[in-house]
Amino acid sequence: MTDNKKRIAVVTGANRGIGFEVCKELAQNDIDVILTSRDENMGKAAAQQLKEEGSVRYHQLDVTDTASIGRLKKFIEEECVRCDILVNNAGIFPDADDASEPSFPSIFDTKIETMRKAMETNVYGAMLLCQALVLVMKKSNYGRVVNLSSGMGQLTYVNGCYPAYRVSKTSINALTRIMSEELKEFNILVNSMCPGWVKTDMGGRGATRELPEGADTAIWLATLPDDGPRGKFFRDRKEFEW
Repeated sequence: MTDNKKRIAVVTGANRGIGFEVCKELAQNDIDVILTSRDENMGKAAAQQLKEEGSVRYHQLDVTDTASIGRLKKFIEEECVRCDILVNNAGIFPDADDASEPSFPSIFDTKIETMRKAMETNVYGAMLLCQALVLVMKKSNYGRVVNLSSGMGQLTYVNGCYPAYRVSKTSINALTRIMSEELKEFNILVNSMCPGWVKTDMGGRGATRELPEGADTAIWLATLPDDGPRGKFFRDRKEFEW
C-alpha cells in the first residue's frame, strides 16, 4: 500500500526516452511513480534502473488495450488509493512505414491503417486513460494531466508530410482543450506540451535536445500549483501557438 501523503504519478511509455526521464525526475521530487510500458521485461528493467532515484514501481500497460487500462485502474484504486498525475507520453511515429525513398511520407501515399495506428496509440490511448484515471483524481479534487504533443501538430504552421503523426498530435491538442473545459470546476489541470526535437529512438541521431530538456516542461506541468494554467499548449515552459 502506498503512503497516501505522497503524490502518485502514472507515466505511460516510460521504459526509455522522455518517459523514462520524466519518471526519474518525478521520483527525485519525492513523488511515488508508476512507470508503465507495453513490454513488461523492458519496463521492469527500467524501473530497476531508477530504484536509487526514489519510489518507482512498474505496472504493465498497453494504451491500445482497454482491458490493460482497466487492470491499471484497479491496481491504482486498490494499492495506491489515489492518482494525482498522469503523463500521457506513450506515442508512435508510424509514417515512415509508408515512405517511398527518398521522399518524405506524403498524405497521398499514406495508408489508412497507418492513420489508425497513430490515432489508437497517440490519441485514443490517452483519452481512455483520462476517462479511467480522472475519475480517481476527482475523488481527491486534485490532478495534473500532461499530454505529450508536438510542434508538428500545430495548425498555425502545419506543413506537408508525416500526416498520421501530425493529425494525431493536433488531435491530442484538441482533447486537451475539451478535457480542460469539462474539468474547470475541479482542481484538475490538463495541458499539452511540445518537448522539441529530442535525442530518443523516435527523434533520431540528428536531434538537438538532450532528455532533461525534453522532459523539463512535462515536470513543470505535472507539479503546477492550484492556480497554474489549464487547457494550454507549452514549449520550454512558455505558451505555444496551437
